[in-house]
Amino acid sequence: MYLHTSLNPNLAEFVNRKTNTFAPMQLNKTLIPFEKVNFFSKLFLDYTNNKLSEFYIYQPSVEGIQKFVTDNPYNNLNRTLLVDELSKQNNNITLTDATKQNIDKLKDKNTYTITTGHQLCLATGPAYFIYKILSVINLCELLNKQNPSHQFVPVYWMASEDHDFEEINHINLFNKKIVWNTERKGKVGTFALEGIDAFLTEIKQTLGESGQAEKLNALLSNTYSKKSLADATRYLVNELFGKYGLVIIDGDSKSLKQEFIAEIKKDVFENTAFKNVTSSNEKLKQQGYDAQVTPREINVFYAHKNLRERIVKENETYKVLNTDISFSKEAIENLIETETERFSPNVVLRPMYQQRILPNAAYVGGPGELSYWLQYKAMFNEAQIPYPVLIPRNFVFYLDKPLQQKMQKLNLATEDFFTEKDKLVKNYALTQQPFSLDKEKEALKDLYNTIRTEISKVDKTLEAASEAELQKTLKGIEMLEQKGIRSIKQKNEQAINQIETIYARLFPNDVPQERVENFLRYCLTNPDFVDNIKNNALSFIEEKAVLVLNEL
Repeated sequence: MYLHTSLNPNLAEFVNRKTNTFAPMQLNKTLIPFEKVNFFSKLFLDYTNNKLSEFYIYQPSVEGIQKFVTDNPYNNLNRTLLVDELSKQNNNITLTDATKQNIDKLKDKNTYTITTGHQLCLATGPAYFIYKILSVINLCELLNKQNPSHQFVPVYWMASEDHDFEEINHINLFNKKIVWNTERKGKVGTFALEGIDAFLTEIKQTLGESGQAEKLNALLSNTYSKKSLADATRYLVNELFGKYGLVIIDGDSKSLKQEFIAEIKKDVFENTAFKNVTSSNEKLKQQGYDAQVTPREINVFYAHKNLRERIVKENETYKVLNTDISFSKEAIENLIETETERFSPNVVLRPMYQQRILPNAAYVGGPGELSYWLQYKAMFNEAQIPYPVLIPRNFVFYLDKPLQQKMQKLNLATEDFFTEKDKLVKNYALTQQPFSLDKEKEALKDLYNTIRTEISKVDKTLEAASEAELQKTLKGIEMLEQKGIRSIKQKNEQAINQIETIYARLFPNDVPQERVENFLRYCLTNPDFVDNIKNNALSFIEEKAVLVLNEL
């Protein structure tokens, strides 16, 4: 973890609690091929295997990105506005020289961005927030080495206009859900932070009293002393990733949205996004895929003060749902021109908005995100906005030393846990005491075949009866077999409990660890956690696999 303030004099080592000395963290790296895990959709796997070409333009490769920058010079992009807006938005935080230089590079027509976006999760929320941003940073470093004629800048797009606060109002830390309760409504980025002290206090109590815990608590205290959730998130992300030159942008900007006025009008008055995405969804369905997102006829929210609600058309009137607000066509068109900041793109329009204001070559995201991006190619084509290369983010599992020691004691490898838990437990039990009645069942089938042959000589209609008897007997033997396996499991109960403990850490509530655990858990004993992930996680372009890091 990187902090460029006085709060963090030394984050290159972790504290040994017993001796209060420091030692570098050593990690072992294991790669699990995408096909060997069971939590990716068929759509995502097919995309990573270079299928679905009808739904994208450029291959997720260095060559694909090179072709994109050749085809898309972004001649009409207002780079001066973009740089000025970035300078304005980041005026209240201390930018590193690397980030300042990257912002300045955006003035150059040969500079492109690589972007990921995410909600304003409290304290970064689940760990994959960290992994997404590092994926973008690492990809830029690779591209800058291999493409000296162009520059690539990593960008984090703050989804500050989201209003699904319940999705981000908590973190999970050491199996404990810590929640910030507030009655505020509207765009989450505008939320003032009064009342967040109880949330911070509970984190402090959970982290304990070590020196590293004090540093983490000080970081969070500084973070949530800011004016709004957007300001706090910008500060925290900059503290964690500033030294890598990450640029942070907030789309909730009047000047930036004014670059998107034409697309807002087409969506509101012509429903172009609805028509194009619906057509793509039908094509996906015909090929056996489920659509990630269902478009609305109007994919713009009305956002003002503590409100963010959908706009719908009823007869010739445009209404804001769940309010008494309504507009004539002329009135809403005038408002789009003059008060553009009140119009907030939803999940359908937001990607196109992003591509309208950034010189973006690639979007880096998870399976769900890339699934809905694959629905949007036709929409981008009609709007004549560059459709980027789609790159999967890194997927990371982190095993601390105690967990790794449990695995070693059981003589189990990391790969063993990337299967169904019941199957893993059964396989482990049977390695301790091999047991199977498969041979006996095959012998029984052979016996009944003989019986069937003989009985059919007497009465052909008795063949069905002999088959029914076979199935009845096999079912009884299978029940006996299950009882035998259950008995073996009971004899190995302690070891199986350990397996279930390990599995629960990797897949809490059967969800991948990265989608639940907060990074503070790992930083508590490994202050170098963020650097460790960055240095071990190569981009999807370099290795198509899930990354497992084990502390040694």
